[in-house]
Amino acid sequence: MRKEIEINGCVEIPCEVSIDEFTDAFIQWVESKGWYFGGGFNEIVDGHYINPDGTKGKSVLED
Repeated sequence: MRKEIEINGCVEIPCEVSIDEFTDAFIQWVESKGWYFGGGFNEIVDGHYINPDGTKGKSVLED
């Protein structure tokens, strides 16, 4: 039997930490437990999603 947990939330990190640094540390921690992560990450700054080109996207409050 396999159990999965869906994660829906935000982690607040210092501005100088990049999304790549965070995701690398998160995946490393998960894998250090012998677990696996499948999913994605979104960067949010000042209540807006950040587009792949680094520009501000839509507000997190938009549907």
